[in-house]
Amino acid sequence: MILVADSGSSKTDWMGYSPEQTLETSTQGINPYFVNAFDIVKILGKNKELSAHANEVREVYFFGAGCSSPDKHEIISNGLSSFFPKAFISVDHDLLGSAYATCGDKKGLACILGTGSNITYYDGVEVHDGKHGLGYVLGDEGSGTYFGRKILVSYLYRTMPEDLQEHFAKAFVADKETVIQNIYQKPFPNSYLASFSRFMVAHKNHPFIKKVLKDGFQEFIDTNVKDYKGYKSIDCNFVGSIAFFYQDELREVFAENGLRIGKILQKPIEGIFEYILKREGIMA
Repeated sequence: MILVADSGSSKTDWMGYSPEQTLETSTQGINPYFVNAFDIVKILGKNKELSAHANEVREVYFFGAGCSSPDKHEIISNGLSSFFPKAFISVDHDLLGSAYATCGDKKGLACILGTGSNITYYDGVEVHDGKHGLGYVLGDEGSGTYFGRKILVSYLYRTMPEDLQEHFAKAFVADKETVIQNIYQKPFPNSYLASFSRFMVAHKNHPFIKKVLKDGFQEFIDTNVKDYKGYKSIDCNFVGSIAFFYQDELREVFAENGLRIGKILQKPIEGIFEYILKREGIMA
């Protein structure tokens, strides 16, 4: 069986292929900045489908957030090797997976707007390292973590309009003590912050939320997109829940900046899976 994974900080999507069957499942996010090899084995062990086929897997292609350096690759590879003992393991950055899914063999900017955010230039073969992807403390402009933090801070500082304040209070337990504990004392603070971005879905037509979205997408453009030469002449392609669910707002801000948007995918896993199988000569 060939297994392909696309992992963000919140969720990992898996697809598998063998002549007898296909597999599609998901697990908790696997980011080497927040988990170690032992954690990875525990996460995979909770999944019945992966556990049932662990000894049948011969190749694993893992694309994940945080997999941008050899030491982080090693964490993921060690965990996967322990769980899939007979498999060849390949670990790459989620940006490469996003490029495979949206660009295929064409050049373009591959962007992620999910729990976190990132961007890279893809020349049709490989991605080119940039200075972006600084994480939820220093970067992640326009991401779920970014918007969740903006919404949460406006609620705690009481700068959020009163009508939204009431709705937010009913939807979340977000007193100061609870928030501080979850951010500074518990694991996965980025996913916790991103969870508050869901509040925007039901209220995205509210002037306050509209401004938050517009400002966030503009900051993503100013900080990330405009850093690339010729950015107005190539397509910006997106994967991630934020880009997908707020694509109307995203397209509006990009149009105001004279920028082109190509594909917008909620989940890149199917595109990555098809690309890998085609590369391996399994799909025409």
